[in-house]
Amino acid sequence: MSKPVEIPFETTILVRDTCLCLHVQRAARALARRFDEALRPLGLTNGQFSLLMSLNRPHPPAIGSVASLLAMDRTTLTAALKPLERRELLTIAPDPKDKRSRLLSLTADGKALLAQAVPIWKREHAIVDTLLGPDGSERLRNELRQIA
Repeated sequence: MSKPVEIPFETTILVRDTCLCLHVQRAARALARRFDEALRPLGLTNGQFSLLMSLNRPHPPAIGSVASLLAMDRTTLTAALKPLERRELLTIAPDPKDKRSRLLSLTADGKALLAQAVPIWKREHAIVDTLLGPDGSERLRNELRQIA
């Protein structure tokens, strides 16, 4: 059995104050809570809004394409689709060109719900943009893209 190693408390403070992962996670949770609360009257979470919005395309996307866009693995995406499918906001159908692949489509109800959600998203996003100051949101998006 190895001897316990003491990590100085100063290291804890250093990580707390400088860890990019910690600060990005905290900011992501705060943003998620803000948008979850705003979308709650529609029965949506921010993740569900993003998922539904990712289906708003001229042609139904394949599950793999949506998983890639949302940076999710296919299994997690499939689980996230189920409650939205039960609410009849989307359909999952075999791709006529490749029966092994599934295509995702918004239903009329899904499109109507998104139409209600977009103004809420715009309002909340405008508030966040104001908090970040001039060009703050665009700068942050660019910096996050560099990491991703």
